Amino acid sequence: MSFSDYETALVTGASSGIGAATVERLCAEGLEVHAIARREDALKELADRTGCIAHKIDVTDRVALSALTTRVQFDVLVNNAGVDKPKKFLEADEGDIDLLVDVNLRAVLHLCRLVVPGMVARDRGHVINISSIAGAYNFGGNSSYHATKAGVSMLSNQLRIDAFGKRVRVTEICPGRVATDIFAHVHGDTPEIRERFLDGFELPEAKDIADAIAFVIAAPVAVNIGHMEITPTLQVMGGLQTAKPKTPYSGTEGRG
Repeated sequence: MSFSDYETALVTGASSGIGAATVERLCAEGLEVHAIARREDALKELADRTGCIAHKIDVTDRVALSALTTRVQFDVLVNNAGVDKPKKFLEADEGDIDLLVDVNLRAVLHLCRLVVPGMVARDRGHVINISSIAGAYNFGGNSSYHATKAGVSMLSNQLRIDAFGKRVRVTEICPGRVATDIFAHVHGDTPEIRERFLDGFELPEAKDIADAIAFVIAAPVAVNIGHMEITPTLQVMGGLQTAKPKTPYSGTEGRG
């Protein structure tokens, strides 16, 4: 299956970064691309530049999503929208947890619920979930984000089982650090944040992730690229830490 087998695509989180680059690439491949995001001005600029069809929709708005997916049959679904509120889970706020679950996981579940049955009925389609290396690897201070991305990872695996016997492909793409404005959105657009995450690093760009998405879509019909990690060459996951206790253990703690 290649781009010529598909006609329509839906991309969430399309106003900037990986989402905008994906919209641009899929439009260049000749698909009718519907771009979803909250920032109307950025969507308008994207539509003017690429010819995509822009929709100012929050991915948590199930009524609006249902109306769109009822109107249009989508051959390609790119679940890209995501948020982060980095902090240790011991300090997590109720609202932060709800936001991450609603945007990073619940919206993906509902969009797949709305779109994938039609793909199965037509025996044609491709779901691409933009997850994260955080779905598989541990690093500090981001537990809620890790949990939601792990959920997307398992959903991606399960969708292939649920669509078994049909030509519906599912790809999970797990980026590491990518040179986008996500760090400014999450931490603030300051020189300190740019130095911490971007300046001086050799990083993949949003266009590189869009190229990877195009690559998996363009694979032959018999090929499903199920999982792809894309990280900087100079980034590794993992590491081992061992802590020393701050106080000695006496064996009497907790006894009455």
